[in-house]
Amino acid sequence: MALTLESAARLLDRHGLLREIIRGDVWTLDPHDIKGFDEPFSAITYDTRKVEPGTFLCCKGRFKAEYLQGIDERGLAAYVSENDFSDATQAPGLIVDDVRKAMALLSAEFYGRPQDQLKVVGITGTKGKTTTAYLTQAMLNGCSGGKCALFSSVDNCLDGHTYVESDLTTPESMDAFRMMREAVDNGMEYLVMEVSSQAYKVDRVFGLTFDVAAFLNISPDHISPIEHPTFEDYLYCKRQIIVNAKSLVLGADSLHADLLREDAEAAGIGVTTFALHDADNAGTSADVVAWPADPAHASFHIADGDQALGDYHLSIDGDFNYLNAAAAIAIAHAVGVSLDDADALHAIESVRIAGRMEQFRDPQSNTLAIVDYAHNYASVTALLDFVYERWGEENPRITLVTGSAGNKAYDRRKEIVEAAENRIANFIFTAEDTDTEPIIDICMEMQGYITNKDVVSTVISDRLTAITNAIYDARAHADRFNILLIIGKGNERWIKDHRKHVPFDGDDHVVERMFGL
Repeated sequence: MALTLESAARLLDRHGLLREIIRGDVWTLDPHDIKGFDEPFSAITYDTRKVEPGTFLCCKGRFKAEYLQGIDERGLAAYVSENDFSDATQAPGLIVDDVRKAMALLSAEFYGRPQDQLKVVGITGTKGKTTTAYLTQAMLNGCSGGKCALFSSVDNCLDGHTYVESDLTTPESMDAFRMMREAVDNGMEYLVMEVSSQAYKVDRVFGLTFDVAAFLNISPDHISPIEHPTFEDYLYCKRQIIVNAKSLVLGADSLHADLLREDAEAAGIGVTTFALHDADNAGTSADVVAWPADPAHASFHIADGDQALGDYHLSIDGDFNYLNAAAAIAIAHAVGVSLDDADALHAIESVRIAGRMEQFRDPQSNTLAIVDYAHNYASVTALLDFVYERWGEENPRITLVTGSAGNKAYDRRKEIVEAAENRIANFIFTAEDTDTEPIIDICMEMQGYITNKDVVSTVISDRLTAITNAIYDARAHADRFNILLIIGKGNERWIKDHRKHVPFDGDDHVVERMFGL
């Protein structure tokens, strides 16, 4: 059914969002009072630059009347906004209480509610979302002949095999429903998507019900004036995925797991749990469990209750990734994959994710570089746990090349230092997505959090130079096994500076070039 002024008004009214319809001097609740009430919109957008004849415009954010200059000549059909812009346009306006919620509902309707034609999986958590999403997609592709789409913080995939770099962990609602439409048109049957706390904070997934929601874990992150003012707010936003799901997959060891179970009970949905156990298969009781199959932790047993699912050897290093694998298997089973489909389950073994636990050996020295997206206390701790588990007996000299995002998540700066300072030899602080904050200010702030007098620290603002210097420094200590942990950016080919993406080679490419690989 095509979206018209009438159907848009009725939809918004059903959800208690519509205040009134305004066109010039006409203020009404009845769309029939507006000429052209039944004419289908030809396009929908939140970008005034994309307005063409018949377009419906969503005026989100800090929208100003001046943005509408010349808009009537370009054929604006109608707009939805929290403010009346009748002085700036002759187009009718649907005035609402919350334009972001309205945009989500209207976008879904305009694109024909594509979510109803997909089995949709939503994955949230402080760490592990991306890896779990890729592993889940691999299994769902395996059981469906490649018919699983993916929305992740790294890439979006709308046809089961073509990956395009993404801009946000969770897309804007309009973009999400447009991509869902494309995925359905491409024959996709499943969609796996990462769901950030901001997705609920700013209503990017408003009105979307997940067939399966996964809550992996929670720890303090994204605490800042422009994100979440408190940890309680951060957790509350993430908890909303449970209210908007048909079933829940839960990390049994997650902080506040009891509260999350209460949420599920209140929502009337079932819970499947997963956990990582030690070599003796001891740990928190859970439905799906992974534990080491050999002393080197090169492979893991995975079982669902009494049903052994085999041994798994992932292409991504780290015990924590076997925890993600257990989560992915629990998710895939919850969405309909048979635990007897060994080929589908073992599809996770070949998954590699650019910029996630990528390892490079220097032919010129005894140096290992690991490029990873770790960017908070939990992920840095997990990365160092892995390093010590794998190479601790070799007494490595560890250098951490890191920065922190600007204008948000201020808590990360201190927490990265706290997670690492007693476990490494050397910090090199450098640019990350510093945005409008001066790079040097963030780096100096992080350096100021160091309390361990034995750890060396350097500030090198240019990221390319920082990585290069780390490699030269490692080669200068040829008598030691050196491990370089280069974190925060993964394989991203840009650095955000003053709200623009400035081209950057990518940490992985810099290392490869310096190592001559």
